[in-house]
Amino acid sequence: MKIMLLTVGKTTARYLNTGIDEYVSRLKHYVQFEISCLGDPKNLRNLTESQQKAAEGKLILSALEASDHVVLLDERGMEFTSIEFSQYLQKRMLSGVRRVVFVVGGPYGFSPEVYARANDKISLSKMTFSHEMIRLVFVEQLYRAFTILNHEPYHH
Repeated sequence: MKIMLLTVGKTTARYLNTGIDEYVSRLKHYVQFEISCLGDPKNLRNLTESQQKAAEGKLILSALEASDHVVLLDERGMEFTSIEFSQYLQKRMLSGVRRVVFVVGGPYGFSPEVYARANDKISLSKMTFSHEMIRLVFVEQLYRAFTILNHEPYHH
């Protein structure tokens, strides 16, 4: 199974990139993982909220394959403990899914078309994080999930 984190916009904060790079490096021991950063839509400043969501939605949908299992990182999604998240991943691996794509949208969330394409929605917290910060939180939790599945001490 391959895992992708699909994001709208780049991570500009150097300290976040350093942390993300650290966990991406660690993940290579467990799973094929990649981060794909989609550029911001053109003329972003001139778009309304709904136009921005629609433009980002087109970018997101164009990056997906028909067989992808798509999981939106969304405030209205299911909440898991770290152990439950590891079990969620294990079920996806055992189900024969070729690629799981976790998606971080733009500041206004996802378009209706992206919601319609999604297989699942997961919330990483009841708190709100910046779209750049959530990338680090996600890759750390993904790494933690694989250490749990492999009975390694990182989780403790």
